[in-house]
Amino acid sequence: SIQAGINFSSNTDSVTVAAGTYVENINFRGRNIKVVGEDRETTIIDGNENGSVVTFNNDETSLAVLKNFTITNGSGTDGMGGGIYCSYANPYFKDIIIENNIITDGGYGGGIFFSRSNAILEAVIIRNNSASYGGGICFTNGSGQIIKNAVIYNNTATNGGGINLSMTYNGSSTEPIFINTTLVNNNSIASSGGIDLQNGGYATFINSVLWGNLPSNAELNSNPATSELTFQYSNVENGVNGIVVNDSCVVNWGLGNIDVDPMFVDTANGDYHLLASSQLINGGHPDSTDSDGSIADIG
Repeated sequence: SIQAGINFSSNTDSVTVAAGTYVENINFRGRNIKVVGEDRETTIIDGNENGSVVTFNNDETSLAVLKNFTITNGSGTDGMGGGIYCSYANPYFKDIIIENNIITDGGYGGGIFFSRSNAILEAVIIRNNSASYGGGICFTNGSGQIIKNAVIYNNTATNGGGINLSMTYNGSSTEPIFINTTLVNNNSIASSGGIDLQNGGYATFINSVLWGNLPSNAELNSNPATSELTFQYSNVENGVNGIVVNDSCVVNWGLGNIDVDPMFVDTANGDYHLLASSQLINGGHPDSTDSDGSIADIG
């Protein structure tokens, strides 16, 4: 099992996992190791509806790496983190698909739950997850993630279909930064389908797309601490009018934001790459670049 490899490892080791489906729930147990699958499409960890599929809760650092996996069929631990539960840990995620994880009865973070952590997520797909708070991701209690080159779609929740973000009770602001992230076609029953910020939640979107989220792309609430949302060089459907602002909350509408049809390749089949004719190509922040040296795309 993958867990056996983790159990026998020491810091700086690597656990290499061949393609296949592994029906288990794994915990890094404080080890700063690399756990790397063969390919994210073919190396699958199936949680068998038996709690969180992957757990980080022992002060793991950015040297703890999870790469090249599909994380699926998780049900959360104590109502939190269907796919991934991360508390008091700062791991690094790369080339991960998090899909079809479900938390019921008031749960938090169908795909991922973060608390008091500062993880980095790069090249991740988060789709078809559900919970009461944050179908895709729930950030809480002073979490400050950096999310780059992510696609978050078709997630559902009562509050925050794609993302739910809240300071909750410990007084530390929660401030994730989304870079080249596509947040689309997520749904919520009671608040924003895209991102729902509550009680002192802060978030920033740079070179990102918010589109097709129902009933709104974003909603900000205080209860009682002020929430704040910042956009730079991003494509937001209906612009500021696509954002619900309550109480004394603030939207910082920076430079370069637009409202145009993204022109995705094939949304019906989950392909959110951009067509060659899309206005989002080379539309990002002028100081950011793609691998070919051109100005970065939006999304």
